[in-house]
Amino acid sequence: MEVIWDNIIVAAQAMTWYEVVAVIFGLLSVWYAKKENILVFPTGIISVLLYVYICFQWKLYADMGVNFYYFIMSVYGWVVWTSKSDGDAVTPISKNTNQENIISLSLFALFFIVMSFVLSNYTDSDVPYWDSLTTGIFLVGMWLMAKKKIENWIAWIIGDMISIPLYAYKGLYLTSFQFVVFLGIAVAGYVEWSRRINMQSKD
Repeated sequence: MEVIWDNIIVAAQAMTWYEVVAVIFGLLSVWYAKKENILVFPTGIISVLLYVYICFQWKLYADMGVNFYYFIMSVYGWVVWTSKSDGDAVTPISKNTNQENIISLSLFALFFIVMSFVLSNYTDSDVPYWDSLTTGIFLVGMWLMAKKKIENWIAWIIGDMISIPLYAYKGLYLTSFQFVVFLGIAVAGYVEWSRRINMQSKD
């Protein structure tokens, strides 16, 4: 018990105020995504800009890039979510077509291969493949979320499960815990969006 408590103290001392703020707004963003609330984007923007700085400090270069991409996709998603799809209602939640699934998997493979090569050969990253794996997954997940595709939650679930040990390994314990919470919200988000799709089909 004493060892566990000592580790908690060390983790708390290693935290910075901007990591705490990034975590809080990151959690708010995922919660709002689950609720299909437009506040997912302004809260997410605050979090990802802080994580650009955090990831640079900890040499998680691919994740730094993906967080900047999140910023761009948050702006794009903000526009898509508030656009009128039929003149009356905003863009609805939908499922990927088979073609969109192929595109999503192809994009993931491309991102992973490119980032693995770059990180392994041109940076001092000590986790190039794990960093690239989460990067590829989250890039696709954010794109799918911006388009209101339910498959975005599958990407978040897989990526969160990998990120939990990755960030713990890097000493970012609060962020690692954040991904534990993200994982729970992502599962709940998938269930909630599935329910809403079923309701849409009945209308």
